[in-house]
Amino acid sequence: MTTTPTLPPPRTELSADEARRVALRAQGLLGAPDRRAGVRGVLRSLGAVQLDTISVLARSHELIPYARLGAVGRDAVEQAYWSGNHAFEYWSHAACVLPIEEWPHFAFRRRARRARGRRWHVMADADRSCAAVLERLTAEGPLTSTELGGAKNGGPWWDWSETKIAVEWLLDTGDVVCTRRRGWKRVYDLAERAVPDALLHDDLDDTECVRRLVTLAGRSLGVATRADLADYHRLTGAQVDAVVADSGLVPVEVRGWGRPAWADPAALEEAPRGRHRTTLLSPFDSLVWDRARTERIFGFTHRLEAYVPKPKRIHGYFAMPLLSGGRLLGRVDPAREGGTLVARQASMAGPQAVGPMARALREAAEWVGCDAVRVERVDDTRLREALITELGRS
Repeated sequence: MTTTPTLPPPRTELSADEARRVALRAQGLLGAPDRRAGVRGVLRSLGAVQLDTISVLARSHELIPYARLGAVGRDAVEQAYWSGNHAFEYWSHAACVLPIEEWPHFAFRRRARRARGRRWHVMADADRSCAAVLERLTAEGPLTSTELGGAKNGGPWWDWSETKIAVEWLLDTGDVVCTRRRGWKRVYDLAERAVPDALLHDDLDDTECVRRLVTLAGRSLGVATRADLADYHRLTGAQVDAVVADSGLVPVEVRGWGRPAWADPAALEEAPRGRHRTTLLSPFDSLVWDRARTERIFGFTHRLEAYVPKPKRIHGYFAMPLLSGGRLLGRVDPAREGGTLVARQASMAGPQAVGPMARALREAAEWVGCDAVRVERVDDTRLREALITELGRS
């Protein structure tokens, strides 16, 4: 039976609105964007940017800096992530781009994978297959699994080749690093070549790794419950309990949350203020990737329906939440048809959301090279005409 540790009394109290603004500022969506730090600054402040294969307006890892910085060039996003050994890909909240400075913090996960002995797949001859991959990478430099000898055996996507199983195992255990994506394929390199010497070590024990990740999660979230802290890098509640007292985060009480919470002390030094972004968010954005937290903070139910059978979808394949004025005011399922951005299905929280939705659609269209926006379905038919009229004013 797991026992909840005794907590010190909360040092401060926040209203639900104050907690919402603290979270928005921590996520880079309240206040002036740090354009000098750019995409790399966004990555460092978030600590993890989730990757996903779906591309509607753009891939999710491109949408994350766009939401915070505006129309940053898409090539510039890729360059910021993958040039100069500034980032690597590993398992965090999911498959994520991570700042290279976080490499040592995932030693606990690499050790756990190694102790498990295998991934989902079993190699016929693990020693020989892994040695062959390492020899190729040593001799030829960074390679994709296709260049190493093929990713699949010719069957379904999960029917991996021995080479693919080996290189993914080496990625899990830290001998190999994903240094970038090319044509959405992982490019693998030796860790000793891709990770700076000062960071290429696994000497942090498991407790210290987890403590640092909990601290970073707290900074990236601003204010968070135990479950929020655990979810950010996919830790367990017990792991959070073991380190949160030494994390540097301070206990707080958020009115209306009904559960213990912790905050980054720097986030409490002054009240969050500044300009709110009006933008469309990727469903995989760290502001909204945790459904329970999104409902608690914004009163907004968010669910990715890309993997839901089409007849059962409510809001559409890739419904993107609309953020404006620090609140989630609706969502839209976008598509691209040539030079037209199509709002296949939209929902808005009343007439006050029409203007923000129009601005967000126009900005997104311009960013991806579309010169027109077409509205198909709006849940409230009265708002459909208002949205079309508002779009026509630009």
